[in-house]
Amino acid sequence: MAKDPRLKRFGLSGYNKPKRTPSHPSKSHVVLARYKKGGRTLTKLIRFGQQGVRGAGKNPRTKASRARRAAFKARHAKNIAKGRSSAAYWANKVKW
Repeated sequence: MAKDPRLKRFGLSGYNKPKRTPSHPSKSHVVLARYKKGGRTLTKLIRFGQQGVRGAGKNPRTKASRARRAAFKARHAKNIAKGRSSAAYWANKVKW
């Protein structure tokens, strides 16, 4: 199978491997997501995360950070559940 030209264009090391995009005006990360849907393998370029904003991290220390993390996960739960094809899934995985 031939490699996707978008890997080189966006400087990605492989499929499903997110990368920071500090020069992008609005989105902080990019990933070339590869997933299966209906027996077919699909590839989709996804930009996610707000530029300049940090998530609360995997282990938030303050009460406010814990609340912020919980709010994000509750607000985007439906989209996170869609899997690799959604920006919310990648934001949850990388930033939260």
